[in-house]
Amino acid sequence: MTGTSRTTPTDLGMPAFPPAPAAAPAPASAFPSFPDAAREAVRDGTLRANLRRATHTIRDRRARAVAELADWERLRAAGKAIKDHTLRHLDRYLLQLEAAVTAAGGTVHWAADAAEANRIVTDLVRATGEREVVKVKSMATQEIGLNEALEAAGIAAYETDLAELIVQLGHDRPSHILVPAIHRNRGEIRDVFAAEMGRWGRPAPEGLDDDPRALAEAARLHLREKFLRAKVAVSGANFMVAETGTMVVFESEGNGRMCLTLPETLISVVGIEKVVPTFRDLEVFLQTLPRSSTAERMNPYTTMWTGTTEGDGPRAFHLVLLDNGRTDTLADEVGRQALRCIRCSACLNVCPVYERAGGHAYGSVYPGPIGAILSPQLRGTGSAIDASLPYASTLCGACYEVCPVAIDIPEVLVHLRERVAQGGPVTREGIRVRIRPARGHAAERAAMRAARLLLDHPHALRAGERLLARARRLRPRRLPGPGRAWTDSRALPRLPAEPFRDWWERERERGRRADRGGRA
Repeated sequence: MTGTSRTTPTDLGMPAFPPAPAAAPAPASAFPSFPDAAREAVRDGTLRANLRRATHTIRDRRARAVAELADWERLRAAGKAIKDHTLRHLDRYLLQLEAAVTAAGGTVHWAADAAEANRIVTDLVRATGEREVVKVKSMATQEIGLNEALEAAGIAAYETDLAELIVQLGHDRPSHILVPAIHRNRGEIRDVFAAEMGRWGRPAPEGLDDDPRALAEAARLHLREKFLRAKVAVSGANFMVAETGTMVVFESEGNGRMCLTLPETLISVVGIEKVVPTFRDLEVFLQTLPRSSTAERMNPYTTMWTGTTEGDGPRAFHLVLLDNGRTDTLADEVGRQALRCIRCSACLNVCPVYERAGGHAYGSVYPGPIGAILSPQLRGTGSAIDASLPYASTLCGACYEVCPVAIDIPEVLVHLRERVAQGGPVTREGIRVRIRPARGHAAERAAMRAARLLLDHPHALRAGERLLARARRLRPRRLPGPGRAWTDSRALPRLPAEPFRDWWERERERGRRADRGGRA
């Protein structure tokens, strides 16, 4: 805090370490389209094995945990209703939240975009005189690239969630919402710890093997020194309660609780959609989030704090409310349901596309089905990756079936595909604008126009069907042009000897004659 003496690692008898490693998030324009990225990912046999084993395990455990509740569907409907109500009245609840946090001794900051949020947090850390922070897992800070912004300002940010620590030490990117290092196996994690821990703090023990208990103990020893010396912490929040100003963090290891209680200054960066109206509303999510994410009946560590309390916890609390495209998403009547998301990751674990392609192919901190609808709305569809994400799905609907707040992801995917292919009105930075269709969809638009013309003229459609039936012997084995990709892995179906329309008319007439004969 400003005016206080600064304690350094050397003062505690510890070596002064260099800034923590940060794998700078590239802008969306730097990522290839999803098909290109996925094509590379599916060739990695180790990656596919890691993903298949992990997602199937989590999926099966979740199914058993959910089956224990007879009122699961009612809880799901209640969660949807709470989130929808809050989003409809978001302006009122955010102002109520600000008043409650301020009354409890906290300070609220409003950030319109990533740059403003990073500037606010950097200035707050600088004001304390500190040059390092510990972090509890926060997707919002990953979304805005906070670690990289702090590093540019000479401030080291240390991730304390075990999976996030693996990703950070490995100069990697998260690939899953719940298990960011899901693409790594135990052997790979051991190698990362052995090679990198000593550069950023306490080194891994000699002879470290890949036993999970040994890896967890190495991480615990490595992180403990950071918890004991850190004066500033950065967090996110799973929920914010408007009526009391309470922040809520769900986590499974206890590292988050160390971050949220030991430092003198706590800075929480939270998306504006995370607010709920009342403390009672948490009852629903305390039941649905743990079962949908970690398949547990009750969350192991649920930490709540309201402002500051003399002699207990941080002396200063700052809440940074992040927009960064959320208000624009809210303006879309179909797409806004993505803001219901409580980050449980259930949709990733059942998605056949994610299981094969992995999280990195999505080019975003939000992978999987939810990322395919959230990222193009927060960032727009101007880049190759964001224009391709709505197509990163089979539309099988498994994601909708497991979503604890009933987000109809297939509906939003189709909605965004129309936006990509056709363009049209959208809201950008609060202004209604009309965007142009994305590149590469001219053939698709032409095909849709031709189909509409044909379907509007039944006689032309009938003539075309008969022509195709008669020319069935000329059917190619592979389609030319854009259709080539489809037939690379599929056989064209055989054309019938006659159109269904002709068969139906003939059979119907045969039935009529039979009826007349029977009556005679």
